[in-house]
Amino acid sequence: MGAYEYSFLGVSSKMSFSGLRRSLLQHASLRRPFHASAVAAMPRGRPADSTARRARLEDIITEEDLEDGTNKGDDTTSGGHIALRQQRQLLYYLRLIEHEMPRLVAYRKPFVPPSHSNPLVVRSLSYGGEEHPAMRKRTVVVPVARLPLKDEHAIHTFKLLAGVRWSPEPPKDAGIGPDETGREHGYLKISCEDFPKGPMNLKWISDTLDRLIAESNNAKKRFADIPMDTRHLDAKVRKAKKGGHAYGRGNSRPTLKDFPKEWLPASTSVPRSTPTP
Repeated sequence: MGAYEYSFLGVSSKMSFSGLRRSLLQHASLRRPFHASAVAAMPRGRPADSTARRARLEDIITEEDLEDGTNKGDDTTSGGHIALRQQRQLLYYLRLIEHEMPRLVAYRKPFVPPSHSNPLVVRSLSYGGEEHPAMRKRTVVVPVARLPLKDEHAIHTFKLLAGVRWSPEPPKDAGIGPDETGREHGYLKISCEDFPKGPMNLKWISDTLDRLIAESNNAKKRFADIPMDTRHLDAKVRKAKKGGHAYGRGNSRPTLKDFPKEWLPASTSVPRSTPTP
């Protein structure tokens, strides 16, 4: 082969092609590769200025990009949006508690028990603005002693017509305290949810109560000889299972009041028959 002249580190020399190749390979093996070079070989640059970093960020994200609602692949997932919506809803109610709730003190009124002129207790349900079928239901509780009934016969007739809606004690959800007056004749409870609106159900209850009062005050119809049917009260005691539900306790054993009056003999003391021999 012919000889080549080359310059290496400022020294010119002549050698054959094979010798030149051997010299270059030996020199390359002495050099470290890039991935194995020392840290000092790649000095760190100076920290970028915050102003320059902000300027580069403004070049990347503009106001038009923020106003545009299209997804360009850099948006969060649907689960992230749900979590953000829940946090915003929580913050909304916390702000209401902090800033709006103290203003409700101006509308505070002392509790006054219902008087004889306002005997009805109306109860309704609300789900915080959400639609629910139970929102149209209305319930009215009224003491029988505060109704415009004429006499004792009218009160007895009213209890008979009320049926299972009458109870000697106020219902637990009526909002009537134990110290309120008008407990001597029990309470009437009527509920209605047949109509699509709450005022319509309340109007039906009001009309039904007016008809009950009118029929009870009718002097031509007297039911003094008909006893009160309290089987619904006995069933309530048995259902509660607080000692009166077992056989032989409470009112579970039949008595004379469970039989019609015409079935009973003239004297309740029936002589015991003597066994025949």
